[in-house]
Order: sequence, then structure tokens, then C-alpha cells
Amino acid sequence: MKKLSILVIALVVSVLSGFAQSVDLRRKIEVSGTVEKEVTPDIINVSISLKEYFDGKTKITISQLEQQLEKAIQAAGIAKDDFTINNLSSYNYIDPKKKTPEFLASKQYSIRFRDLNKFNQVLSKVDPKGIQYTNVASYDYSKITELKRELQIQALLAARDKANALVSSLNEKLGGVISISELDMSNDVPQARFKTFSNVAMAESADVPESDIAVQKMKLTFRMNAVFEIAGK
Repeated sequence: MKKLSILVIALVVSVLSGFAQSVDLRRKIEVSGTVEKEVTPDIINVSISLKEYFDGKTKITISQLEQQLEKAIQAAGIAKDDFTINNLSSYNYIDPKKKTPEFLASKQYSIRFRDLNKFNQVLSKVDPKGIQYTNVASYDYSKITELKRELQIQALLAARDKANALVSSLNEKLGGVISISELDMSNDVPQARFKTFSNVAMAESADVPESDIAVQKMKLTFRMNAVFEIAGK
């Protein structure tokens, strides 16, 4: 019986000792630092759909339209990797003068413009009747990785300065950092705003106007949460 009591006491002491060791008794302060910055996107990803059509009795094929687009892409200096095919589809065209319907093809492409002024330059070289639609798929910023890293560091330094100011007001000293966590609050999807333009007018004009795409700025917001030890006076 005595051996059992001693074993129970030893087990309780062991559990309490382990619990005491797991409790962090350090004095700590938890703060956050936030920074914001706006940048104008310098990359725009555009979707373009071309469609076959009849010019009188002559069928303007998707191959002809695609050749026009490819030449315009090359003339604008756009890299091959920035021009891809997304999809190919077809639809029925019913001519009231014919008994059997015609199958007309349409083809969708993605173009990555690194110079926004080349948007109109490319479209002006393609038959406007063969353009089914164009729309902006997404935006990007060429130096986004470097900028994010810079803002992360700024936010962390802001958190440290805040902690140091608070601790110093109590006549204490700030110790080392215990933990760091990040919260990305960025809005990376700005909305596009288009002015109305005539593709036919551009095709007939020798002077291609600059891009009429008004791009909303990207707002990058970073918050760094940090826990510091209070070292003492």
C-alpha cells in the first residue's frame, strides 16, 4: 500500500513538474505593424475571341483572322510565351437563302501586354468584323515580389518600433522577438475601366491612338504581428 502511495505521489509530482516547464512565464508584448502602398499595374492579361463571318458570299476564315492577329502580335514585339490559344469552338450560321446551315468557327486567345499602349496597336491590325469580343482577364505588376518583400520588412520594423515605444514608456526594455506572423490584406484585383473606341476607325487610320484603358491602382496592405519579450529595466 505504501509503495502504491509513493508511486502515485511520484506520478503527480512528475505531471506537475512537466506542466510547470511547459508554461511560458516570460513577460511578453504582442503588437502589429501595418504598411500600405499603391502601384499602377504594368501588365494586363487580355482575352480576345475571333469568329468567322461571311462578307457577301466570301467566307472570312478563322485562319485568315488568326494570321492577322499573329502578325500584329509580332509587329508589337510581344513574346510568343505571352500569346496563347485558350479554346476553339463552332456555331451554326443560318443563311435564309440556303437550306443547310454553315458551321462557323470561333477561337479564343490570351495576350499578356507588358506595354498597355500596344493593346490598341494590336487590335487595329485585325479585321474588326472578325473580333467577337475582348475583355480584361487580370492585372499584374512586374516587380510585385520585390515590393511585397519590402512592405513585409517595413511592417515588421513598424511593429518593433511600436513595441519599443510602449515598453519604454513603462521604463522597461524590449527583448528579443518570440514569434512573427503575417497577414496579407492586399487588394490585387483592380477593376478595369474602358473608354468607347471604334475599332473600324482605328483600322482605317494610320495613327494608332495610345491605349484608352484606365487602370485602377493596386493597393497592397501588409500587417505583421509580432510577439517580443520584455527584458526588464
